[in-house]
Amino acid sequence: MSCAPAPGPAGGKPPWLRIRLNTGPNYREVHRLIDGLRLHTVCQEARCPNIYECWDDRTATFMILGDICTRRCGFCAVATGRAGAVDLHVAEAVRHLGLKHAVITSVDRDDLADGGAEHFGAVVRVVRDLNPDCDVEILTPDFRGVARPLAAILPAGPAVFSHNIETVPRLYPTARIGSSFERSLDLLRAARVWRGGADRPILKSGIMVGLGEAIGELHAVFASIADTGVEILTIGQYLRPTVQHLPVQRYYPPEEFALLREAALRFGFRHVEAGPLVRSSYHARRYTDAARAVS
Repeated sequence: MSCAPAPGPAGGKPPWLRIRLNTGPNYREVHRLIDGLRLHTVCQEARCPNIYECWDDRTATFMILGDICTRRCGFCAVATGRAGAVDLHVAEAVRHLGLKHAVITSVDRDDLADGGAEHFGAVVRVVRDLNPDCDVEILTPDFRGVARPLAAILPAGPAVFSHNIETVPRLYPTARIGSSFERSLDLLRAARVWRGGADRPILKSGIMVGLGEAIGELHAVFASIADTGVEILTIGQYLRPTVQHLPVQRYYPPEEFALLREAALRFGFRHVEAGPLVRSSYHARRYTDAARAVS
C-alpha cells in the first residue's frame, strides 16, 4: 500500500462498486411513507449508493431542518442556497417503520442563531417519547462555532452522537468549504467532556477516501479522531455525485480498506467499519451493537 494516492481513475467505476437495484415492496413502502410525510432523507438528497439495500431493509437516515444547505462542500450532493422549512414527522415515520435504531442528521443551517441545535434536541425528544424502545443516533454539523450547541442536544438523550471529519486537513479548503478540521475535533471533544453517567452517548465519526489524500495523512487523522474519545469510526469511498463536484482521485480496492481498518483499530477505536460502500449511517445499529460489545 503506497503512501500516496494513485493517479485519477479511468474507464469508470471498478467492479467492487457495483450495486444491486432492489425496488421491491419494502422499498416502495418506505418511499411512499417518506413522500407522504414530506420528509427528507440523506438517502435521497446525498444520492447514497446503499438506498436500495437500506430501504428494502426498512431503514432510512432522516434529514431535519430542511433539504437546502447553507454551505457548498465540494463532495456533497445536497442542494445549497437559502434554507427552507423544517419537517416535524420523523417520529411518526420511525414508529411506522418499527425502527429500533433511527439515524437523524441535518443540513448546515448557518442562517440560524443556534445552527439548529434546539431543533435537533426537540426532534430527538419527540422520537424517543413516541418510540421508547428505539435508539436515536444523531449526525450533526459543526454548528460553526455556536456557543454550547451540545447543551441543547445531549440532554435529549441520543444513544449515539456522531459528527463526521470527512477528509484530511489539507483538503478542507476545497472539500469542506466553510468548515474547520480543528472545529470539528473540538465538537467531538466537547461531547466527550459533556457526557457522563450510564446514559452517555457513544461517540462516532466518519471519513471518506479517494479525494487525493495520502495514507500517512489518513493515519494522522485516525489518531486525531481517536484522541477526541470517538469509539466508532467509518471509512468509505468518495463517489462523485455530478460533474460539478470534486473528481475522484482514486478508487481504493477492498483489500486496502481492510488495511485501513487494521491501522485505525490500532488507535483504540471500539469499532471500525471500512469498505468501498461504507457510509456513516449504513448498518448503524450493527456498528453500535459491536461497539457496545467491546468492554
